[in-house]
Amino acid sequence: MNAPVLETERLILRKPEEPDFEPLSVMMQDVETARFIGGAQEPAISWRAFCTLLGHWQLRGYGFFSVIEKSSGEWLGRVGPWNPHLWPQPEVGWTIKREAWGRGYAYEAAEACVDYVFNHLGWPEVIHLIDPENVASQGVARKLGSQFKGRRAEVPGFGMTVDVWEQDAGEWAQRHA
Repeated sequence: MNAPVLETERLILRKPEEPDFEPLSVMMQDVETARFIGGAQEPAISWRAFCTLLGHWQLRGYGFFSVIEKSSGEWLGRVGPWNPHLWPQPEVGWTIKREAWGRGYAYEAAEACVDYVFNHLGWPEVIHLIDPENVASQGVARKLGSQFKGRRAEVPGFGMTVDVWEQDAGEWAQRHA
């Protein structure tokens, strides 16, 4: 499968590769980073989750991208379109390792991904599932132009209920005209 590569001013977003597992595993062991996405994971569980990311690409033709800093080649996190079985609806989600927080990488990568899902995948709308206490991710969603309209959803398989932030392709196009 020919997976797209997205580029921003500072980032390369590409399909995950096996060497990305180690930094992803370290990121997912960090209690603070994983706090709002199901909790810290031991490496064996992270391996299964990593294989799920790759399987999603195989089955759906899209998925979370590995986020690579152009200037250093460093793996920073995972950001991208996601719609596994029983998900409330197609989502663009993000997780950036804690050492890279506060530099705008989540927004920069998510903006490229939202543009991609509207303009290349043809999605009519996109959501972001965000824990009500995750103020940082709420800020990213708000900056993207998404809104919390009071809808909540259960995250299948995680036993979590989260806020659904959303926007449609028309809203996106209007802001990016």
